[in-house]
Amino acid sequence: MLTKRIIPCLDVRNRKVTKGVKFQNNIDLGDPIEMAVAYSEGGCDELVFYDITASAERRKIDIQMVRDVAKAVHIPFAVGGGIETLDDMRDVLLAGAEKVSVNSLAVRNPQIIAQGARRFGSQCIVLGMDPVAVNDKTKFPSGYEITTRGFRERTGLDALEWAKRAEDLGVGEIVVNSVDADGTRQGFELNLTAMISGSVRIPVVASGGAGTPQHLIDVFTTGRADAAIIASMIHTGHYTIRQIKDELIAAGIAIRKKW
Repeated sequence: MLTKRIIPCLDVRNRKVTKGVKFQNNIDLGDPIEMAVAYSEGGCDELVFYDITASAERRKIDIQMVRDVAKAVHIPFAVGGGIETLDDMRDVLLAGAEKVSVNSLAVRNPQIIAQGARRFGSQCIVLGMDPVAVNDKTKFPSGYEITTRGFRERTGLDALEWAKRAEDLGVGEIVVNSVDADGTRQGFELNLTAMISGSVRIPVVASGGAGTPQHLIDVFTTGRADAAIIASMIHTGHYTIRQIKDELIAAGIAIRKKW
């Protein structure tokens, strides 16, 4: 049986980990390298770093931060934000990341997925998507529209249609980050996650809304996710990775135990 993965997310702005609610009202929480080491030693399976203002500010990702993370931790990590070209992908991977996450770039230029998969392998290319619930089922049959640039732009893309297209283009994994649930700690968007998980053959990572271990149990069962991204529930100190994994084990969820 494949084990479920727990992935702390570190949104980085100006070399500080920051967290907001529904992409707004962010507050700074700490140093990304120090937090990455703590979570790695605490038993997480992977890490993901998003340079959350790089795309909006139309600048390159902080490549030195990627190098610093690679020196400090010994688990896989993904990086997103400010990636615009195949050369940017190469630079991030050479700096030590195992995966590159594309979001706004992939919407503007879907062929970057196919090009990246051919050059670096599908396992290195992750599609990040930020869907928001909408009422127009005629235009958006799934009930969700893709947004980009930190929920600053609507794209007109249906979330499920986009997930299937990205899979066809060669993406190796999809991170489904619900804009409506982001930072709320009220639980993952189970309907959205289950719909996409049941429609593609590649791993789906749930993101947005984790507040308690039960939320992870729900998204691994009802939501059919292969992995779950967590942030606020551990950044605030309400839970540790070990506490979360202990509860998942008690619920019969297959996870990697690292202690």
